[in-house]
Amino acid sequence: MSRRFVTLDVFTGERFAGNPLAVVLDAEGLDTAAMQRITKEFNLSETVFVFPASDPRQRADIRIFTPARELPFAGHPTVGTAVLLALLDQNGEPGAVAFGLKEQVGIVPCAVEVMDEASGTARFRLPRLPFTWGEGKESKDCGWSLGLDPTEIGFDQHIPSRHSAGVAYDLVPVSSLDALARSKPQSEAFDKVFGDSDHPSAYVYARIPDAEGLRFRARMFGPGMGIVEDPATGSAAAAFAGALMQCEPLGDGEHNIVIEQGVEMGRPSEIRLQMVIKDGALLSAEIGGGAVMVSRGEIFA
Repeated sequence: MSRRFVTLDVFTGERFAGNPLAVVLDAEGLDTAAMQRITKEFNLSETVFVFPASDPRQRADIRIFTPARELPFAGHPTVGTAVLLALLDQNGEPGAVAFGLKEQVGIVPCAVEVMDEASGTARFRLPRLPFTWGEGKESKDCGWSLGLDPTEIGFDQHIPSRHSAGVAYDLVPVSSLDALARSKPQSEAFDKVFGDSDHPSAYVYARIPDAEGLRFRARMFGPGMGIVEDPATGSAAAAFAGALMQCEPLGDGEHNIVIEQGVEMGRPSEIRLQMVIKDGALLSAEIGGGAVMVSRGEIFA
């Protein structure tokens, strides 16, 4: 049978930038193996499958796949799918709408602003706050795994750490944008250093010098997910909130952080992370960004 699909570029307001996403509508009847095959056919970092809501209070149930595995939660699929469903519901009419998407991690509350018939912005509250899932790797091992000198690992109070907000990441700070640009997984070393994760992936980041406010640039290498490099990774940005709580001197109140990603790939993306801290603890966090439709059609599956 034929099933509708749409592709969008996410964490951007421009086509052919950001992180591409495929969304398969009318996914009823597809089993896990079929969805994994379709994902490999699209060959994007993630593909979303939309099912009718199992709870009438929510907009839809969704399942998210990389070319190698299913994910319980991911940021750019959540933003892109939320924008697409709002565009369909609003018939492209500008305006705001809010609803929940059920993912494996739980209900993800989304707020969407439809901009025009093909684009919008969305933000969602993290259904699970980041937590530490292990001790960060040694600087010498991180340098070895990424082709960098150990002295280039870390800056200010930032040291390698391990955090997850549904998907586990190794977070590796580097001392400069130049070191970030030169970062490259060294296949055998990368596997040895990060291979004790169930899907080895490293989120490498640097502070943008002289930027106004908290602004960082990141790269995500996810060979364990079947992703050589990802142009924008919302689930890693969610985990990054844990690294900021650990390594950045943030006080109580609302903090707005901008994360650039995909620059080195020629797919510039911008992820907005908002953190609310009370009594020294992370009370809530939201991820937001734009999305724009690129193509639509039918897949026979």
